[in-house]
Amino acid sequence: MNPLVMDRHSKGSPERPSDSELAALRAAAREATERAYGPYSGVHVGAALLTNGGRVFAGCNVENASYGLTVCAERNAVARAVAEGERDLRAILIDTNQPRGLAPCGACRQVLHEFAPELWVVLVRGDDLHLARLSDYLPDAFGPADLG
Repeated sequence: MNPLVMDRHSKGSPERPSDSELAALRAAAREATERAYGPYSGVHVGAALLTNGGRVFAGCNVENASYGLTVCAERNAVARAVAEGERDLRAILIDTNQPRGLAPCGACRQVLHEFAPELWVVLVRGDDLHLARLSDYLPDAFGPADLG
C-alpha cells in the first residue's frame, strides 16, 4: 500500500453488523418498503438504520407530484433517528422493489456522511446482501471538518 494513502477503514470504523442484526434490519426495511409511497415512479424503497446502541430506525421513500419534494427512504430514516436523539449510526440496510437493488442517491450519501462517514451500507440484491462502507460510495467527501 502506498504510505501516502490514508486507510479510510481503520480508526473509528464501526463494527460490521452481525447476522442477527442484518436479519432485523432486513425485516424492518422490508416492512418500510411495503409502506413506501411511490405512485409516480413505481419504485418503493425502505431503509433501516442501526445505531451503535442497537436501536433500529426505518424510513421509506415518499414521492410527491412535484418531484423535487420527494424524500428518500434513507433521509427519512436518518430524520427519524435524529428526532429520537440518536446520531451514532453504525449501518443502514436498503431494500427496494427493484430486482437489482438500489444504492443511496448522492443527497442521501451526503446526509449519511454527516453522521457516520464509515457507516456500513447494506444493499439487498435479490436474496443476497452487498456490504460496503459509505466512504466507498462517497470518497473524499465534504463534511463538517471542511467547514472549520
